Amino acid sequence: MADSFSKKEKAKKKAKKLKEKAERREQRKTDNNKGLELKDMLVYVDENGHLQDTPPDAPREEIKLEDIQLGAAPIEEEDPIKTGFVEKFILEKGYGFIREENGNGDNIFFHTSDLLDLIKQQDRVTFEKERSPKGYKAVNIKKA
Repeated sequence: MADSFSKKEKAKKKAKKLKEKAERREQRKTDNNKGLELKDMLVYVDENGHLQDTPPDAPREEIKLEDIQLGAAPIEEEDPIKTGFVEKFILEKGYGFIREENGNGDNIFFHTSDLLDLIKQQDRVTFEKERSPKGYKAVNIKKA
């Protein structure tokens, strides 16, 4: 008996897949790296992290052990007494904000309990900057 059309098509597809698989196997055999010398398999990384086939020509920069810093950067001591002016002061609520003269432009909170002198808005003041759970806070505030 003769095969039906669909059986012939399935057989053709199967034969085609087997042929493609054999071709891929042959391609892998020709493209493999087995049997290469060590120098052909080495890859070099330059100072920018790019991979290269040739070793770098430039001499490496020497790094001193003293220059290596482990952990977080050390905190540099600042002058504890700062100067600024009272940007906003709400006497009824008991707090205000000071703008530091040589600062980054942030307002520093203060409470009336930290005042040593009577002040009003736009007064020039000296103060100490202290870290609080919500950010920086001005303490020991005096008129300048």
